[in-house]
Amino acid sequence: MAPSLADVGEPGAAGAAVHAFLDELRRSGVAVPVGSALLYAESLARLDPSPASLYWAGRATLVHGPEELGPYDDAFSRFWLRRAAAGGEEPAEQESITLATDDPEGPEPPEADADEDAGPEQTLRFSRTEVLRARDFASLDAGEQAEVNRLMADLRLAGSLQPSRRRRPSHRTSGRPDLRRTVRASLRTGGEPVRRMTTETSTRPRRVVLLADVSGSMEPYSRALVRFAHVAVAARARVEAFTLGTRLTRLTRELTTRDPDLALERASAAVPDWSGGTRLGEALRRFNDQWGVRGLARGAVVVILSDGWDRGEPEELAEQMARLGRVAHRIVWVNPLKASPGYEPLARGMAAALPFVDEFVEGHSLDSLEELARIIAVDRPPTRR
Repeated sequence: MAPSLADVGEPGAAGAAVHAFLDELRRSGVAVPVGSALLYAESLARLDPSPASLYWAGRATLVHGPEELGPYDDAFSRFWLRRAAAGGEEPAEQESITLATDDPEGPEPPEADADEDAGPEQTLRFSRTEVLRARDFASLDAGEQAEVNRLMADLRLAGSLQPSRRRRPSHRTSGRPDLRRTVRASLRTGGEPVRRMTTETSTRPRRVVLLADVSGSMEPYSRALVRFAHVAVAARARVEAFTLGTRLTRLTRELTTRDPDLALERASAAVPDWSGGTRLGEALRRFNDQWGVRGLARGAVVVILSDGWDRGEPEELAEQMARLGRVAHRIVWVNPLKASPGYEPLARGMAAALPFVDEFVEGHSLDSLEELARIIAVDRPPTRR
């Protein structure tokens, strides 16, 4: 008989029932990625096979937007409830699902029994690390957050290269003449300058300035973003870190230690307005007056990590963003809310700052922070001008 509600309680038929229901969802127009299918199967293994458990487990793991709710309800009623009542038709062929894991500490997958009458088999590979890379920081529990912190320690933030005033020896004949090296080389040829030495312009990494919003609205992401700042500061010498809230706090010294937990502890103790209000315009004015315009932001890549919610006046924020844009090489704004479906930058602060931003990117997951590191490493020309 076709899979029904009773089949979910039987280990042999659970995989076939779930797989058949996922096929029904896809035929109804609901996109079901492999990760969602694995979460659904895992949730069913922890629940009793009741209609309510099946419905809410699927709605929590398989529905990704309000437009998919109607097709999901129709597919659920058509597949589970009606087949449970009517019995359904005999399926032509059952397809079994084998779950393989990339977790070296996880259990070994069970060996399949040799059965000549068994239908086709589909193997789904599950990697806990890959799943966590795409998870929103706000949805992680304590254990998952610790694993993400461990993965974040492997990030490398390499700034783009900029021309330096220092010159280096060159093998090209079209460079600037190097009189000292030319005379020194002529001593080997009896004082005749047979070979002319030259120099060329050298390069150095651009300074990266991180301004992290630690206000109350950023609470689900603040600690993860400060850990990202710690990875950047501990790995490179030309990285500066500040926090934005009701005031401006410099954290470069606190984040120089190699111990991430100690660095976060020092940062929390140094920031008096953690999880407080937000005055982005006033904090940026202090940064421009004390640090940025004086030289720290000149020619640098300035990264602002904030959701754009601001209690101050948007005119002040726009004025300070314009000042910052006149000295910085590029301004990158990282907003964790940008990953939300249907997000639009309608907040007053975000709308006021956006015209002065070169790159507007997400910052809600480890994957998005890796993409941010790649953006910083590429020497793109400014686009705001």
